[in-house]
Amino acid sequence: MADFFDTDWAEPLVRALPNQYFEQITNFLTQVYAQETVYPSRDHVFAALEQTSLAQTKVVLLGQDPYIKPGQAQGLSFSVPADFPLPPSLRNIYQELQDDLQQGHPANGDLHPWAKQGVLLLNTVLTVPAGQSNGHAGLIWEPFTDEVIRLVAAKSEAVVFVLWGKPAQKKANLIQGPNNLILKAPHPSPLSAYRGFFGSKPFSQTNQFLLSAGRQPIDWVNGNQS
Repeated sequence: MADFFDTDWAEPLVRALPNQYFEQITNFLTQVYAQETVYPSRDHVFAALEQTSLAQTKVVLLGQDPYIKPGQAQGLSFSVPADFPLPPSLRNIYQELQDDLQQGHPANGDLHPWAKQGVLLLNTVLTVPAGQSNGHAGLIWEPFTDEVIRLVAAKSEAVVFVLWGKPAQKKANLIQGPNNLILKAPHPSPLSAYRGFFGSKPFSQTNQFLLSAGRQPIDWVNGNQS
């Protein structure tokens, strides 16, 4: 967790969460990584917060938990390494992006360029056992990620929260404050994308809101830092 404690997230999270909670996280990580195969790699567990500072965050793209197959999970919601095929949900995200903006889409599935522009790619659960979606749900992470959401929502600057699917939408009650836009749609997975994800236009709505608030929009396609 050393790199996490070097971020601007650390002080407000330590202040907000119970005493000994971070010790419990460290003990949890030590235990599960010793006992089983866990994704992402331990040094990437807090990657979302290390890549996108609290001060920089202007969009939150909320996922559930990391990918469950070898090599995919990077600690950033929906992102995979550049040399990996696009997972089905990300393929649908890119299809909607292309239809929404009438442009192309990123050349690969690595979403670090989004993170560098202030898109917090946060999963509500930061680790997962290999092959077991939701395998670490309800064990340790939710108080931590709920507080991350509250911290971002309390910022004085305008922030967009993109909540795809029911688990993400259950977090809407954490998002208090007059300066936030909440965009809800079905999850982009093949099981639900045709129930309203396609056509929901999250990318253009996000940029229109940021522009109206005097903030730099996201370059969703080319990833140029703003």
